[in-house]
Amino acid sequence: MEVANTLGRRKTAVARVYVQKGTGNIVINHKDYKAYFTTSALQYKVTQAFSVTKTLGEFDVKVNVKGGGVTGQAEAVRLAIARALVEIDTNHKPLLKVDGLMTRNPKMVERKKPGQKKARKRFQFSKR
Repeated sequence: MEVANTLGRRKTAVARVYVQKGTGNIVINHKDYKAYFTTSALQYKVTQAFSVTKTLGEFDVKVNVKGGGVTGQAEAVRLAIARALVEIDTNHKPLLKVDGLMTRNPKMVERKKPGQKKARKRFQFSKR
């Protein structure tokens, strides 16, 4: 089996994932995923797709992730891993879809508008 190469995005974070048969090593930006994502919630997000499909420890994962914050990066990695698992075996798709792991989260920061302080906040109004 060759390497499954997929992409995941969340806000401004972009994760490129390479998944192949192996012993369960997950390396993110040349670091172990537990060293890169220090909190257990973020570590769970990274391994969630494997837990749902009961393939934890069967694949080696190499990830290049950039942009955004730590939560956005973790969710981008989660989407990319889910897509890679579907590319490897299409029977995983219904399991992942039920938990919402196949859906790209479209929420992004709204752009700043001209003549305003931020996207929706206006400059202070002075009546007199």
